[in-house]
Amino acid sequence: MVHEAFKIFGAERPGRWLITADHATNLVPSEINNGDLGLSAQDMQRHIAYDIGALGVSLKLGELLDSPVVCSNFSRLVIDPNRGRNDPTLVMRLYDGTIVPANADIDEAEEARRIDAYYAPYHAALDEMTNTRQDPVIVAMHSFSPKLNGRKPRPWEIGILHAAHDTRNFGKHFIARLQQEPDLTVGDNEPYAGHLPGDTIDRLALQNGRLNTLIELRQDLITSEKDQHDWAIRLAPMLQDALNQSGY
Repeated sequence: MVHEAFKIFGAERPGRWLITADHATNLVPSEINNGDLGLSAQDMQRHIAYDIGALGVSLKLGELLDSPVVCSNFSRLVIDPNRGRNDPTLVMRLYDGTIVPANADIDEAEEARRIDAYYAPYHAALDEMTNTRQDPVIVAMHSFSPKLNGRKPRPWEIGILHAAHDTRNFGKHFIARLQQEPDLTVGDNEPYAGHLPGDTIDRLALQNGRLNTLIELRQDLITSEKDQHDWAIRLAPMLQDALNQSGY
């Protein structure tokens, strides 16, 4: 049985938005070492394996914006769909101090097989969804760890990533809207900076002149289904406000 590399929710929804969740799950397909990367169950529940809470926020956001959601269906440790094909971190061998045993000695043939089986079908699904819609706005949903090993705690509840060369830069409009909320510490290209060549936003939006924003939510704020839904309920009208204000 061929593993399903992606899931699409609400493909028929007419809204202008397209929500993506690159790191939606910690699932390891059974054909990879019998579904085991050699990590403990505890490690597979950490941020190194997937973006905790991002799927739940994405699904609720899609409902509220009446727009489709496209999610990966494999752990980022299998292969990272939010990296370019030539990125050295496409298959992580070491992540936040944790060695990934099943990836430690991966060869070119196995990496190519994972690209063909998981990475490429996921991106093909994203391409199909965007190419059949008129002027979509891409919302890439991610989440970040409150603190990496040996680092200071991260103060932001939410961060918005955007690229300097994005001429319309919808992300800046969204940041401005978020900054009106007195209880939010908003990261502007924090906790990471911008985008990487060949990542999902680059491939799907920047190379095609599409409006986009990449949302990073702090994982301790979206661990429960209620918290995930509450954040989606909060973000949906603010995204629409930002789009209206942008004039796009």
